[in-house]
Amino acid sequence: MPELPEVETTVRGLARFLEGTRIERVSLNRADLRRPFPPDLVQVMTGARVLGLSRRAKYGLIHLDRAHSVVFHLGMSGRWRIDPDQPDRHDHMVIETKGNRFALCDPRRFGSVDLVASEALDAWPPFAALGPEPLGPGLTAGYLRMAFANKAQPIKQALLDQRIVAGLGNIYVCEALWRARIHPRKAAGKVSKPQLGRLVPAIRDVLEASIRDGGSTLRDYAAPDGELGYFASSFDVYGRTGEPCHREDGGMVRRIAQGGRSTWYCAKCQR
Repeated sequence: MPELPEVETTVRGLARFLEGTRIERVSLNRADLRRPFPPDLVQVMTGARVLGLSRRAKYGLIHLDRAHSVVFHLGMSGRWRIDPDQPDRHDHMVIETKGNRFALCDPRRFGSVDLVASEALDAWPPFAALGPEPLGPGLTAGYLRMAFANKAQPIKQALLDQRIVAGLGNIYVCEALWRARIHPRKAAGKVSKPQLGRLVPAIRDVLEASIRDGGSTLRDYAAPDGELGYFASSFDVYGRTGEPCHREDGGMVRRIAQGGRSTWYCAKCQR
């Protein structure tokens, strides 16, 4: 599933071509993705000017001059294609401007597209329950200390709770915990103040590094321009079962299951 860096990469790629343009045509090649397209989507989008694009957690937003925003989620395999050479049978939504064509390709159809009144975005149910953005000022060691207070839940699973931090996924939580030297099974409420002080910059650093590298290309993901992200080549623990830790004082990378997901960590340098 595309995670926060992949969505951020997508939003930035689309913004280069779509921001400030007027939408001339919108085509829906099926009635739904994970759920039906909004009935008034085509009408609202056609003729609208794109004011800008942004991201919230793992959602991308296209802000229109008609007091609405198009909110998209890429699901498991979705991606935007800009000026594709050939149409794809999985191009389920196509946006055309004077100079470009943007196709939302989603083979598995786990993605979604919603139309939300711009003034109601913060109160929109999927957004209302979200915690602070990991790259924003709301994520601090003090905030995590309060959010984790008395929690027996493992720190790995607590960080995946979107109500605590918005947008963090399995890859980047594994990598951030390694950078902060925190064991993924440690109870969130017992993570020390110094450890939390290391964790916040570790989260930011790993996300920003992945965004610079265009994301982690796993399975179907590619940026809108077709380029494949290459942060996967920089993983310190994710997917490296049995390989040596990149730290001199580390051991071997291990894999365990937590909450139905795989976790990778170094048992020697993560405490």
